[in-house]
Amino acid sequence: MRFELIQRYTATPDQVDRAYADPALYPELVGLPKLGGIEVLAHDDVPARRLRVQFNFTGDLPAAVTAVVDPDRLSWVQETEHDHQTRTARFRLLPDHYPDRLRCSGRFQIGEGPRGTTRTISGDLKVQALLVAGRVEKAIVSGLEEYLMAEAPLVDRWIHDQAH
Repeated sequence: MRFELIQRYTATPDQVDRAYADPALYPELVGLPKLGGIEVLAHDDVPARRLRVQFNFTGDLPAAVTAVVDPDRLSWVQETEHDHQTRTARFRLLPDHYPDRLRCSGRFQIGEGPRGTTRTISGDLKVQALLVAGRVEKAIVSGLEEYLMAEAPLVDRWIHDQAH
């Protein structure tokens, strides 16, 4: 499933770009809907800012999905490599469980928007599960969208707090 989601910020593009590359941001995101257990596992700056962040899916899934996938085992590591010159990042998700059933990768693009900054998340998500793959993909993307809409104002607030 191909997806594209857009977030909007009041902070500048450079501030948003730097925030997502800062490991100090991620503990502030714990408690948002659909994703939990957010923990930075590793980060470095060689040759670009790279992060490994652990996530757990905490949203509700339809019964047809939970018959195939244990919701308590929907966790993954997001590996991200940031390019500050282009304000882009490439990412891939590495499932802790079900590595043969879930693949996801894509990129973030941060730029000027009509009223501030936009962050466009685009990628490919592929779930291997008989009969319910499409439903699982839609549930994951829907949960991701809900999470990202709640995340943007929190990131704006974090950027503001860091500046003062």
